[in-house]
Amino acid sequence: MTAISAYAQDDGAQAAQNYIAAVTKPNPPWTGPTSGPAAQKGKTIVYVSADQRNGGALGVGDGVAEAGKAIGWTVRVLDGQGTVSGRSSALQQAIALKPDGIVLGTVDAKEQAELIAQAAGAGIKVVGWHSVTNPGPSEEFKLFTNIATDPLDVAKAAASFAVADSGGKAGVVIFTDSTYAIAVAKSDAMANVIKACGGCKVLDVEDTPLAEASTRIPQLTTSLLQRFGDQWTYTLSINDLTFDFMSASLASAGIAQDGHPRNISAGDGSEAAFQRIRTNFYQSGTVAEPLHLQGWQAVDELNRAFAGQPASGFSAPVHLVVAANIGSDGGPKNVYDPDNGYRDAYAKIWTGK
Repeated sequence: MTAISAYAQDDGAQAAQNYIAAVTKPNPPWTGPTSGPAAQKGKTIVYVSADQRNGGALGVGDGVAEAGKAIGWTVRVLDGQGTVSGRSSALQQAIALKPDGIVLGTVDAKEQAELIAQAAGAGIKVVGWHSVTNPGPSEEFKLFTNIATDPLDVAKAAASFAVADSGGKAGVVIFTDSTYAIAVAKSDAMANVIKACGGCKVLDVEDTPLAEASTRIPQLTTSLLQRFGDQWTYTLSINDLTFDFMSASLASAGIAQDGHPRNISAGDGSEAAFQRIRTNFYQSGTVAEPLHLQGWQAVDELNRAFAGQPASGFSAPVHLVVAANIGSDGGPKNVYDPDNGYRDAYAKIWTGK
């Protein structure tokens, strides 16, 4: 990927350039909570992942496990395995364990509304991660709070990269998954940013299940190349998982690994995505969420719920990882884990030290 340096001199491309400069600054400072209830003792929580093959859900689960150990709780992880029935089964198992709290790892609250209501009715506190469209509490779906970076900001960052990098001339294919409300919100917002750019064009919006990415994406990629050819210069996806299965088809078509279409993800920041961005291998950027931080936040939010206090109201700021900043933000684990002291901040809240 080339650096974002050559831009058309129209206002749209310049505005996108300025925005991208702001959201790619390494290691944003800690803006989360600095006060709250002391650790509630002896709690048991269950992390219900929609799909542990999804780097986002996996990363948050790792953060929950790490934070759970730090606060002194028992943590169990259940995998929904990427299907509606699997997610229902995992959530049923979680409820049967009678834990104090449940964290939903990108389990859609509308899809599982009945079981979430059952959990809440049993006195189990439920925190979501990407479970509804917006961050914050959800009375409708019985969530104490939902953890996410604002999806519209995430979408703006991803789509603005395409506008800025192309000089306001991007030809874009967008991938979404209508199984998830948050995915539709992000893909709609990305499309709006591209449509607002006078020289850009949305070529197609592909609605394909993330759970079937391994079988669908390779053929879809080949088909899109045949349909759009050189018009297709940028891909925007609601998740890095799309790009796990695109590179082979692009390579077979003779597309250079740092050529077009350039691929940008509006979400998560998986380990595989970091590896691709670091080596300019068929991915140019990801709007990485601080997955481990959000796992710690999930534990802190449950602690507030157990103590009878309101949710913190914190939402991590949007952050775009590209080749230029990945050395600062990637770290040895190939995951966005900002060096802003969040672990110490949460531990101090829980212990007073």
